[in-house]
Amino acid sequence: MKLFRASNQTQSAKSRRIYAAFEILDTIIAFLAALSFLVGSVLFLWKEYEITAAWFFIIGSLFFCLKPTMRLLREIRLASLGDAKDLADKAFREKPGSQIFAKRSTTVRRCTRFAFR
Repeated sequence: MKLFRASNQTQSAKSRRIYAAFEILDTIIAFLAALSFLVGSVLFLWKEYEITAAWFFIIGSLFFCLKPTMRLLREIRLASLGDAKDLADKAFREKPGSQIFAKRSTTVRRCTRFAFR
C-alpha cells in the first residue's frame, strides 16, 4: 500500500479511528506551536525577557517540526493496516496448481510485464 493516499484513511473503522486520533494530535501540536510563538512575540516587547522569548520561539519551531513527522507516522501506520491482508494471503496460500496460486501467478506475470516494458 502506498503512502499519502486518501483511500488509506477510510479503508476500515480502525483506519478512521487512527486518522482521527492523528488529526487531533496534529491540531494540538499546531495550537501549541502558535501559542509558543505568540508568547515569544509578547515577551520580546520587554528587554529583560528576550532570552525567554527566544526559547519560546525555539519551542514553537520544534512543534512545527513535529507536524510533518506526525503526518508521516500517521501515513506509515495507515499504510501498514492494508498489509495484513496481503501477508495473510501469502501465509495461507494453497499449493501450486490451486485456483489461488494460479490467480496470484497470473497477477504477478501481468505486473512483471507492465513493470519491465
